[in-house]
Amino acid sequence: MLKQRVITAVVLLAILLPALFWKTPEPFLAITLVLIAAGGWEWGRLNGLGQGANILLGVITLALCGAAWALGWPQHPSAPLWSIVGAAWVLAGAALVRGGVDGWPKIPRALRVPGGVLALALAWIAMAQARVIGVNFLLSILVLVWVADIFAYFAGRAIGGKFTQRKLAPVISPKKSWEGVWGGMLGVVVLAVAWALADNAAHAQVPSLYSRLADLGWPVVVVAAIFLAAMSVIGDLTESLVKRSAGIKDSSQLLPGHGGVLDRVDALLPTLPLAMMLATLAQR
Repeated sequence: MLKQRVITAVVLLAILLPALFWKTPEPFLAITLVLIAAGGWEWGRLNGLGQGANILLGVITLALCGAAWALGWPQHPSAPLWSIVGAAWVLAGAALVRGGVDGWPKIPRALRVPGGVLALALAWIAMAQARVIGVNFLLSILVLVWVADIFAYFAGRAIGGKFTQRKLAPVISPKKSWEGVWGGMLGVVVLAVAWALADNAAHAQVPSLYSRLADLGWPVVVVAAIFLAAMSVIGDLTESLVKRSAGIKDSSQLLPGHGGVLDRVDALLPTLPLAMMLATLAQR
């Protein structure tokens, strides 16, 4: 399993990294467009649809993102759009986690299936806009999610349950602890401050998300980092509750050793739109 995970990670990095750092955004957008379409196919599986319907969802996801690309949306971030999407994620994410595994089947399939496709498409559009702004900006968002996850894991292993006996969401994700969440938030705050200072020292041509927020003051950076770390947890828990409701461990086996695309991007689904919301509001 470890060998499989390593091989898959190396192949993905060999494909994604050159595209990410290419002089224009198009190669990265094209590759991630394929991945997000695969996420649409997986979403059908998680909602108990047939193979034909799963493929159709993948095609619809691809078409939505492709249409947004053709219309030039990646070049035009919109504060009103991302404010609406951000508010929807905060409200819907909190409601879904509160409802838990038992609450998911109570939501009509006619609502949750297109809702998931829309969430995937909006996350891709946010990612595309972030890449058009610049690699430094996009990486500052992606690394935030990875750091939150890594710090949460090690904090949970080291001190999980020592301060708060109650688990974060025992039915949805039994291994997650509040101490892990706090550790992830701390790691993200350190990352945000360090990245903003590094931008300033290096006179970065493309400011990171944190540099943009630092123009409003360091308290804004800290609060925004904690908020985004919390929402990355919401994204993770949301996919976990959907999988538990469906009785599926992984969204698919498209990425050997890593599960499916949704297993890798679940925390990014809310974080990317919310990061764009903060960035566009900071510019006003």
